[in-house]
Amino acid sequence: MAVYPEYMVAPIRQDLTEAGFEQLMTPEAVDSALAATEGTVLVAVNSVCGCAAGKARPALKLALASSDKKPGKLVTVFAGMETDAVNQMRQHMLPYPPSSPCIGLFKDGELVHMIERYHIEGSDLMRIVNNLQGAFEEYC
Repeated sequence: MAVYPEYMVAPIRQDLTEAGFEQLMTPEAVDSALAATEGTVLVAVNSVCGCAAGKARPALKLALASSDKKPGKLVTVFAGMETDAVNQMRQHMLPYPPSSPCIGLFKDGELVHMIERYHIEGSDLMRIVNNLQGAFEEYC
């Protein structure tokens, strides 16, 4: 069940899909996107909150635009919208507690790097960018 009207979240979704992220709408799509046993998948749990708009999405776009090494696949789910897809993604992100926004990097099917909401809202933009670039350098 969606918490927000689609017309409100459409531009927020578009912010990441225009940057190359695939919007996952179902639990099956989540499982399929993370089923790869080779390569890297960057996951953004998007949200309507201010720290998603002011820090998480800009940091993702800046880190991707300015990094030589990048994840092979970019995917996103939207907290408060496709609840089943978000819950399925959060199962893959265990043992980390649910938070939104958050960013996870999977390599060869395993979660290898996680940026939780408290890392996002408590940091400045460039700290998040540097965190992502370091993870890309190490795992991609």
